Amino acid sequence: MALIEGSTTVKTWKGSYSFATDGGAQGTITLRSSDGPLPIGSYILSGILEVTTILGSGGSATAAVTVEAANDLVTATAFGSSPWSSTGRKSVVPVATGATSIKTTASRNPSLVVATADLNAGVFNLYLTYR
Repeated sequence: MALIEGSTTVKTWKGSYSFATDGGAQGTITLRSSDGPLPIGSYILSGILEVTTILGSGGSATAAVTVEAANDLVTATAFGSSPWSSTGRKSVVPVATGATSIKTTASRNPSLVVATADLNAGVFNLYLTYR
């Protein structure tokens, strides 16, 4: 979805992760989205993380979701801890305040960052509101 100059309309971006499709190796995994990347200069206002299959790992994997800087959407936690340890809707860091909003400095998709061990299961969707 392209940013229209002068537009103040709040938009929604949806990204997805599935171990079956995206793998789970340690590193950065870009979330898939039919909405395209979030445009440069976007203000991410709020969002929801919806876990449909809990993350799994044969080790002690941690997972975070980032768009602009480390831990800016979902803080890194162990795969067996909240928000990854149960299904359902979860909070993200931006909660529609100036202090928690994120301004993108490049056009990009949010990413899942996997560290310390590989994942072997998991499915989630990320919904973000931005302008």
